[in-house]
Amino acid sequence: MVQLGLRQNWRQFTLLVVINAFVGGMVGLERTILPEIAEAEFGIAATTAILSFIVVFGLTKAITNYYTGALADKVGRKNLLSLGWLIALPVPLLLIYAPAWSWVIFANFLLGIHQGLCWSSTVVMKIDLVGEKDRGLAMGLNESAGYLAVGIVAFLTGWIAAEYGARPYPFYLGIGFALIGLLSSWFLVKDTEHHVAIEAAQSKAPPLENIFGATTWKDRNLGAITQAGLANNLNDGMVWGVLPILLASKHFSLEEIGKIVALYPIIWGLGQLLAGKLADHLNKKKMLFWGMLLQGLTLLLMAFALTFTQFATLSILLGIGTAIVYPTFLAAIADYAPPQQRAESIGVFRLWRDLGYAIGALLAGVVADALGIGWAIRAIGMITLVSAVVIQVRMSGDNREM
Repeated sequence: MVQLGLRQNWRQFTLLVVINAFVGGMVGLERTILPEIAEAEFGIAATTAILSFIVVFGLTKAITNYYTGALADKVGRKNLLSLGWLIALPVPLLLIYAPAWSWVIFANFLLGIHQGLCWSSTVVMKIDLVGEKDRGLAMGLNESAGYLAVGIVAFLTGWIAAEYGARPYPFYLGIGFALIGLLSSWFLVKDTEHHVAIEAAQSKAPPLENIFGATTWKDRNLGAITQAGLANNLNDGMVWGVLPILLASKHFSLEEIGKIVALYPIIWGLGQLLAGKLADHLNKKKMLFWGMLLQGLTLLLMAFALTFTQFATLSILLGIGTAIVYPTFLAAIADYAPPQQRAESIGVFRLWRDLGYAIGALLAGVVADALGIGWAIRAIGMITLVSAVVIQVRMSGDNREM
C-alpha cells in the first residue's frame, strides 16, 4: 500500500539521499583544482576564459533542470535519474585525458546534463515520498548529502592533487561515483508517481494558469523565491571560480586553498540538516531574508580578507548563510505550487537558480578582468543584498513565526 511520509518510505528515501551524495561528489571533483589546471596545464590566464567551464555547466544544468521537471510525469523520475548517471560516465575520463581546454568544456556540458537530471529527480522524488509534513527536513537531508559530498570531495581532490599531481588521480573518484550511481539508480530505486497521485487527490490548491510565468515572477511568493535562488547560485558560481584564483594570488598553497574552498560546502551541507527541519516549523520568508543577508555581507567582507583564518571564517559564514536558504527554497516552492504541477514548478525554479552559476561566473570574470578580483566579489555581494531586500518586500510569508 502506497503511503506518504518519511517514516513510511525511509528505505527509498535513504537510498535517494546516498545517491544524491554521489551526485554532489561529481561536482566536488572540479571544485578545487580545475582553475589550477587551466593555468598550469593549458596556459589560460584570463579569469573569464578560466570560468568558461562554469558558464557551460550552469547553462546546461539550468536548461536540463527545466526539462527534467517538465518530463518527470511523462517519462518517469527513475528513468531520468538513470539516464543522468549514464551521461556522467565519460566525465571523469574526459577530465583525465583532456589534451585541450575544449575537452574540459565538453566534460562540463555533460556534467551539467547529469546534474540537472539526477539532482532534480532526487529532489522531486523525496518531496513525493514525504508529503507536506516533513518537506523541509526532506530537502535538508537531500541538499545536505549533496553539498557535504561536494565539500568532502573538494578537500580530497585538493589533497590528492598536492600529493600526486592534479591529473589523473583526483578524477579516479569520479569513475567510482558514476558506476555506483548508475547501478543503484537502475536496480534499486522505485518510481514515485503513485505518491503524487495520492497528494494531488487530497489537495485543494487551484492549478497555476502559466507555471513558467508564475514561478519566474508573476506569483509574489514563487517569484520572490526564484530570484533569490538565482542570486544564491550567482554568488556560488563566483566563489567556485574566483575564490581559488584569489587565494592563489595571495600565495596560499594548493592544500590551504583546498581547505578554505572545502569549508564552505561542508558547512553548507551540514547546516542544511538543521535548516531543513527548521523550515518545517519557522517562517520561511524570514529564513530566506536572513540567509541571503548573511551571504551578501560575508562576500563584501571577503573582498578585504588577507589571512588564512579570515578566509576560513568567512567561508564558514558563507556556508551558514547558504545552508539557511537552500532547503528552504525548495520546501517553499513545494508549499506554494499545486501537487500536480509541483515537479514542473520546481524545474522552472531550478532553471533560474542554476542559471545563476553561468551568470555569476561570467559577471565575475568580466569584472575581475576589468577591475580586479576584489571588485568582482564586491559586485556579487551587493547583488545578493538586493535579493534579500526583494524577499523582504515581495514575499507574503506564511503563518509560522520565528
